[in-house]
Amino acid sequence: MEVIKIHHPHSFNKDDFPPLSLALGYFDGVHLGHQRVINQAQTVANHKGLKSAVMTFDPHPSVILGRSTQHVEYITPLEEKLNVIEKLNIDYVFVVHFTHAFANLLPQEFIDQYVISLNAKHVVAGFDYTYGKMGKGTMETLPFHSREEFDFTVVPKLTNDDEKISSSLIRSLIREGKTDRLQGLLGRYYTTTGIVIHGDKRGRTIGFPTANIDVNSEYIIPPLGVYSVRIQVANLWYEGVCNIGYKPTFHTELKKPSIEVHIFDFNEEIYGQEVKIEWHSHIRSEQKFTSIDELVTQIARDKQKALSYFEKNSV
Repeated sequence: MEVIKIHHPHSFNKDDFPPLSLALGYFDGVHLGHQRVINQAQTVANHKGLKSAVMTFDPHPSVILGRSTQHVEYITPLEEKLNVIEKLNIDYVFVVHFTHAFANLLPQEFIDQYVISLNAKHVVAGFDYTYGKMGKGTMETLPFHSREEFDFTVVPKLTNDDEKISSSLIRSLIREGKTDRLQGLLGRYYTTTGIVIHGDKRGRTIGFPTANIDVNSEYIIPPLGVYSVRIQVANLWYEGVCNIGYKPTFHTELKKPSIEVHIFDFNEEIYGQEVKIEWHSHIRSEQKFTSIDELVTQIARDKQKALSYFEKNSV
């Protein structure tokens, strides 16, 4: 997969690319609805002898346009998004740097400069995709703006339990700690990556050593509490239990919550390594304990709940 970063204005033209089947969207999360759009572009490419391509944008338009809700935290930050798209066997990904100048393109200018000029011969997008200044371009106006240079496919709404699968729904569920619902929307478990850092090393003194993880700040983090997780260390997966919190039993002034994973059947030094946390189920909210013994007893219960979960839900 070739990743091409585009800054507006660009100087690409049709001769720079083979004929393309192009999927359009922001694609935060690359959820099942997004995958349907991208897979359709791939199907058309195979049928028509085209190369497959995806166009996405960075950063999220809400950040540049100063909307009341700004998505500075993502389900899939750009690098993660590209990793997921690559697994869908796409030939090209265009990452357009979203700026005020780009946002001010009229719908026809966007189609001329970012679809026709990139040699797209077929376009695929969701039914609610909009383009151009103030989102005035829609899938209904696309035939007019296409100048008959390309065909297109509109992908209908995809639902799960009568709810539209959307990035907004997934963001809400993550923030509510309902991580067990995400696989049915993403087609995979929600994951975050980070670096293992030194903590206060108290866990090992009470029999539950933990990996303290500095998660990339661009990810949406579930709320405080304890979760059943899997963690990838050096390409191997392990089960564990994760605590997100301020450790109120020991601290009163931590400025940001710590993310610590007690990894089952694991005893290695992994400081400085990048790891991936796969979020499965919420076990309980954070609480303060009156004694170390009470805390240890609860952690043992949490571990047992996580073990039972993985026994029932083998991955």
